[in-house]
Amino acid sequence: MKIVFTINYNTSWGQSLAVVGSIPELGQWEEAIAPDMLFLGDGIWQYEIDIPDHVRNVDYYYLIKTEGQESKREWSRGHSLKLNGCKGCYRLYDTWLNTPADLPFYSSAFTNAVFAHSKSPAENENSREKLTISVFAPRVTKQQYVAFTGNCDGVGNWMPERAVRMSPDEGAVWRVTVDASDLVFPLSYKFILCDKEAPERCVWEEGDDRIMAYPFLTNGGECACFSGLFFRYGNNLMQWKGAGTVIPVFSLRSERSYGVGDLGDLRLMIDWVEKTGQNLIQVLPMNDTRMTQTWLDSYPYSAMSIYALHPMYINLDGMGELMDEERRRHYQLCQHELNAKNEIDYESVVETKLAYCREYVEQEGLSRLMDDEDYQRFYEHNSSWLIPYGAYCYLTGLYKTADFTQWGQYAAYDKPAIKKLSSPQHPAYPIIAFNYYLQYVLDRQFREVTDYARAKGIVLKGDLPIGVNRLSAEVWTEPGYFNLNGQSGAPPDDFSANGQNWLFPTYRWDVMEKDDYAWWRKRFAKMNDYFDCFRIDHILGFFRIWEIPQAYVQGLCGHFNPALPLSVEEIEMTGIRFDEKRFTSPRISHDFLPDLFGEYVDEVLGSYLAQSSSRHFVLKPFCDTQRKIEKLFAGKKDDKARKIMFGLYDIANEVLFLKDPHEEDKYHPRISAFASRLYLELNNDEKRAFDRLYDDFYYHRHNEFWKDQAFRKLIPLVNSTEMLVCGEDLGMIPATVPEVMNKLQLLSLEIERMPKTFGVEFADLTSLPYYSVCTTSTHDMSPVRSWWKEDRPKTQRYYNTVLNRHGEAPYECSGELATQIISNHLSSPAMWVIIPWQDWLATDDELKRQDADAERINVPAQTNYYWRYRMHLTLEELLNADSLNTRISSLIKESNR
Repeated sequence: MKIVFTINYNTSWGQSLAVVGSIPELGQWEEAIAPDMLFLGDGIWQYEIDIPDHVRNVDYYYLIKTEGQESKREWSRGHSLKLNGCKGCYRLYDTWLNTPADLPFYSSAFTNAVFAHSKSPAENENSREKLTISVFAPRVTKQQYVAFTGNCDGVGNWMPERAVRMSPDEGAVWRVTVDASDLVFPLSYKFILCDKEAPERCVWEEGDDRIMAYPFLTNGGECACFSGLFFRYGNNLMQWKGAGTVIPVFSLRSERSYGVGDLGDLRLMIDWVEKTGQNLIQVLPMNDTRMTQTWLDSYPYSAMSIYALHPMYINLDGMGELMDEERRRHYQLCQHELNAKNEIDYESVVETKLAYCREYVEQEGLSRLMDDEDYQRFYEHNSSWLIPYGAYCYLTGLYKTADFTQWGQYAAYDKPAIKKLSSPQHPAYPIIAFNYYLQYVLDRQFREVTDYARAKGIVLKGDLPIGVNRLSAEVWTEPGYFNLNGQSGAPPDDFSANGQNWLFPTYRWDVMEKDDYAWWRKRFAKMNDYFDCFRIDHILGFFRIWEIPQAYVQGLCGHFNPALPLSVEEIEMTGIRFDEKRFTSPRISHDFLPDLFGEYVDEVLGSYLAQSSSRHFVLKPFCDTQRKIEKLFAGKKDDKARKIMFGLYDIANEVLFLKDPHEEDKYHPRISAFASRLYLELNNDEKRAFDRLYDDFYYHRHNEFWKDQAFRKLIPLVNSTEMLVCGEDLGMIPATVPEVMNKLQLLSLEIERMPKTFGVEFADLTSLPYYSVCTTSTHDMSPVRSWWKEDRPKTQRYYNTVLNRHGEAPYECSGELATQIISNHLSSPAMWVIIPWQDWLATDDELKRQDADAERINVPAQTNYYWRYRMHLTLEELLNADSLNTRISSLIKESNR
């Protein structure tokens, strides 16, 4: 069987075209051995191959070589040839694929959910001379189909009701095969979107008529295929906009819950979202976090595995029933007790649900359960991470710690040793295999929920944490990817004056780049099993991450990595006479001690400080780092101990420059140094010089450098997934972030009370970019009703200038005010408006929770926060809340979402 590839592309001098694809004849995706095409003149390139008759699909794309090296390639989606029974030759006439300007619509959020169509390509088996034409058309509603018509009877003679109906295929492609002998060439034609009920109600693509030349079919055994075309929407379609809800799965509550939301509850949440006219549910990370076996594991962004799901999300009804009536009654009582609680009792929930799972597995027999064909498929597909994860769980229990450095012979991951430990003959196998089975149940239930959502046109949006726990299974098994001498976090912001220290290791991006970011690609692929859209937590980390030395507890004395630290010469060029000891060693003036320690000054002077000059003091060696101070005050929670501890922390932060850990004699100006006491001791000339240096370093020096870093990482990663990619781009945003996100068509995050324009108090919702997600708050912020009471003067300004209401702002945010706030958000031009569930409920004065502060999910400034928020209504009650549901539906419809 022969295939002839033909493409029209005007190259420059020294350039040539090659084609690479999924079969050996096209290099099996190895660009280095991609066959070169033959130039026929007038921009026409051609290549011919013979392939075996058993091949049914050929995927491929074109690339440009400049002086023999790949310099440009088509859009990563590429072309797909479906071999439809021709015995002779396939003649392909392709158009070069540039990345479309409406790339988000080609994501699985739209192709699998919002605009999903049943995939059943129609073939004209009776054609003598087959002609297949395909077109990318992503914005086709479920009430529409794509057709093409033109200037002859064979394609309807420009009449929509007689146009040739096309069939949906993968990835927003529509295609059809017709008999070329029924067409007149050259064929003038266009694509149209037809209403299924009334084809004459159609939308014509814009632009001039398309022209198809005769495809040179020589006999009945040939087929011509036209590919690489895009439906030309132009301005004849309104920009599509959707609405959704964000809520952690653990916060869901139903009559069948066990004190925490699970995958069965997520199914009910999908029903509610559909009922209210929404299109999306956003959740927080759902990975396994059971590292301490305490409530500290409630923090969902500190996973012990980037692949494994948390067992608390298993729906026990869906797992199976216990046969013993007494045990059933026992768990019914446990369920009733846990479900009656206003907040999640994390430790009891996990203990109870795991106990049920163990009893069920013991009842059914682990060996029998694992003999199931579906389980075997899951194991084979996931064994690369499942085996290390199972061993990790076992060893954590065996050694009573997740600190794998304490695991004796298993401290350093050894694949053969773990394979032996995990073998069915080893005594540890039943415990290890139990964890395999839990992951199988979670995977099966989650896939069922995902299919359920897609069938209803609902998008499930996941959350990809930027970091991993330094004691996680991934750090144990693949330590080469991580810098364990640093801690990732965030610089100071309005919510945390001392920054945030997430304690996660930072990444060795240079190592990751060598294998084309395989570690990240695998993370993306696993998310794609369950989600059609995801949020990259702290996407700024792909530009640069805030790296904090191990000696620090707080995040203030960190630095950006990668970065361009300053040499002494560069510092002194600004007018500062650099004194390393003065600027890089923590010290405090006696004048500031009363502010730090109050009545305890004398005690601190005698116990913790040493005099270094006539009026300055330094920390004594036994407490000269924040980690040493933390250890000294461990377990002491009285007011005096906390005041002294935080005062000593402040002294440890008292520097103006930080030494770069990678380049000798290079320095970073300390973030927020103008708020330090050491800065106050500078003379006016030094302050002005430092201000100039600081402004250039943090707001200008790195712009192009960080842009390059982001492109190097994000381009291959974004191209590796079909999910809709959104970025959480809040905080200290480099100037080039919008440029990168616009170029890659990533959706930004927009929050009215966190404007991205300097000097503006509230973002202008009417001016938001289309490719964005707009929301009223995040899990790290107070919901609308709590925020309303936090800063009365600010609320008053918002009431008068944003809501355009006169007089004094009421103390409480009423349902009427919350409705106006949400309506304003829904009316924004953002593609998605995703509202926290608590803020939807704020519109209903009867249903909303009485205690607004109890709706908070997380307080970033508080370390070791207990993540335990639960809905105060059951999902069954929510589904029957007609007044609320009608209000939400109306708000969404009125905003044309």
